[in-house]
Amino acid sequence: MDRKQHEARDRRLLKNYLSADGPSKAAIYELIAGAVAGCQPDVSDAKLDGVRLAQASAQVALKVVRMREHQAFDDSDKLAALITDAYATVAIAYRRASAAYTVDEEMQKLGTAAVYLVTIATSYLAAHSDDILQK
Repeated sequence: MDRKQHEARDRRLLKNYLSADGPSKAAIYELIAGAVAGCQPDVSDAKLDGVRLAQASAQVALKVVRMREHQAFDDSDKLAALITDAYATVAIAYRRASAAYTVDEEMQKLGTAAVYLVTIATSYLAAHSDDILQK
């Protein structure tokens, strides 16, 4: 299902990231970190393990993507498309973290790239949060 619905969005975001200059990469980091923050599930059970938390976060991200697609955000609106792509990338990263792609090598590779990008984005945001808040 991810391949059909979200792979193209994730690949598009990764291509945009790889071709971006410094300020554009920073903007992508901010979008991804915002999507990560927006995908934290409302979980009150402290005993949930990492896999179930990753699955819950992926579900939240997938719901956001479906909602944005349902609301017909036009992909010609580059910012709206980039935001939707960021949520799709976060969903794939969390699905990879939850071992959802163990039998699909191509999605496993794409998921690994998404995990790296999410990690870089959240690290960047943590390191530059004072600069971002002053904007």
